[in-house]
Amino acid sequence: MTHTALAPQLVDTLNAPHGGVLKELYVPAAERAALKQRSATLPGWDLSIRQLCDLELLLNGAFSPLEGFLTRRDYDRVVQELRLADGTLWPMPITLDVSEAFAASIQVGAEIALRDSQGVPLAVLDVQDIYFPDKLREAREVFGTTDTTHPGVADLLERSHPVYVGGTLRGIQPPQHYDFAELRQSPRELRDWFARNGWETIVAFQTRNPMHRAHRELTLRAAEQVGARLLIQPVVGRTKPGDVDHYTRVRCYHALLKHYPRNEATLSLLPLAMRMGGPREAVWHAIIRKNYGASHFIVGRDHAGPGNDRDGKPFYDPFAAQELLARHQQEIGIRIVPFPAMVYAANRDTYVPSNEVRPDDVVKDISGTELRRRLQTGEDIPEWFTFPEVVDILRERYPAGAKKGVALLFTGLSGSGKSTLAEAVIAKLLERSSRPITLLDGDEVRKHLSKGLGFSREDRAANVTRIGWVASEIVKHGGIAICAPIAPYADTRAEIRRLVEQHGIFVEIYVSTPIDVCESRDRKGLYAQARAGKIPQFTGVSDPYEVPANPELSFDTSTADAGALANQILAHLRNRGWLVD
Repeated sequence: MTHTALAPQLVDTLNAPHGGVLKELYVPAAERAALKQRSATLPGWDLSIRQLCDLELLLNGAFSPLEGFLTRRDYDRVVQELRLADGTLWPMPITLDVSEAFAASIQVGAEIALRDSQGVPLAVLDVQDIYFPDKLREAREVFGTTDTTHPGVADLLERSHPVYVGGTLRGIQPPQHYDFAELRQSPRELRDWFARNGWETIVAFQTRNPMHRAHRELTLRAAEQVGARLLIQPVVGRTKPGDVDHYTRVRCYHALLKHYPRNEATLSLLPLAMRMGGPREAVWHAIIRKNYGASHFIVGRDHAGPGNDRDGKPFYDPFAAQELLARHQQEIGIRIVPFPAMVYAANRDTYVPSNEVRPDDVVKDISGTELRRRLQTGEDIPEWFTFPEVVDILRERYPAGAKKGVALLFTGLSGSGKSTLAEAVIAKLLERSSRPITLLDGDEVRKHLSKGLGFSREDRAANVTRIGWVASEIVKHGGIAICAPIAPYADTRAEIRRLVEQHGIFVEIYVSTPIDVCESRDRKGLYAQARAGKIPQFTGVSDPYEVPANPELSFDTSTADAGALANQILAHLRNRGWLVD
């Protein structure tokens, strides 16, 4: 299949041979240059990764029938009833969240230029609504929980802006992708490819993980069951933190594709920002695949589920997604193909559906955790589990013996002993290891990386987030980052955790030394100046410190020697296998 960034003429709606009416939101080619030029004079909003993914799928029609970001009327009914205000089935809020300051600078009837991270204008939003959502209600209704262990809930409650802006879109150009361009078809392009190649019955398969032999068997059987060709359409937008990166996954899909019968399967990428929303997300995925031209959709056990909550219980019943989709498949216009997990019966040397396992079968499996362990140790990965070509790609990405990066965040009041404890940990690490270690001390970072920032909440958050970003880059490359800012705000610390855990290990260490001890150590007299009103917004005196709720470690340096505490920290890392001398 070939990919073109934008056809010469795009219309607002078209009735394609596959999938029904498709709404594309790009302006006609003749108007594009003028709209782009006009966008330079408008208030602009730089899109986050999630917003960028949403915008791309709004503009190319994958989110049909939506014509933009939801207004309050549509949002309220989607949250409560899985429907737009006009009654159309739609399960997931597609919203543009912005800061209060930006919201205050615009009004209903205004136009906003929506831009990528480089400032390139992609679309203009005609503002129809500006509103404050009830995010706790949204979390309860959409995700069924307010537990921030759920990545969708964490993103909603901890990282999204407080104001939503709704309105219709006029597209200028799609986001630019430099990777796998030939696999990034729009819904119209994929429908056209199906039509040219005579594909009429198409079953789509959703995945965010590398595919192995069990997935191949499942998809082959599902396609055979309904007499369909197979569309493998993995998500390459934002998935669950900690997932294998999409570059590696796509290489694995390429390798797997040759193990399907010729002309019976194809690969296309979906730039979706997943919410991990379980049953609602399954309905959303089915609507999207209908828009891409599929007639059937495979739904497995716990589709789009994020795993377990903080108490170790699954967020969703394993078959809830199949049940919800079964109720709505006729309305969507796509048939679901519910399929159990495939398991390997060693005594028969074959894969069988889990509900067809015989009492005498010897079932074998390798979990994701076990696979990662074998990659780390170099232990054999059997051919019954996956194909040698896939193993080669995964071993290249995760070479045996590679050390996982670690970030330690020491947080606490000024004078609590964060920097002293951090230095003790560094010294003890260097006693026995040659691993690269970087200290990101709060004062030093302010001199260099954050020069010019003040001490408002926004500036403090920006300073700490910069530390988190640098730490995540260090961790990505297998290093150890030692961070010792005050980091007074829980949401900013959560953002650092999110940034780091995409690549490695994050350990939050709360240095809980009482404030009277901190003041007694105050060599620079900062507390005295703060209490005299000479230093405004001083943490612990005139600005709050939000105590960590669930740090991995907590120490009071007024009751123990820094060297002894450093040994406890290193023991914690070793006990979990994160540090090997």
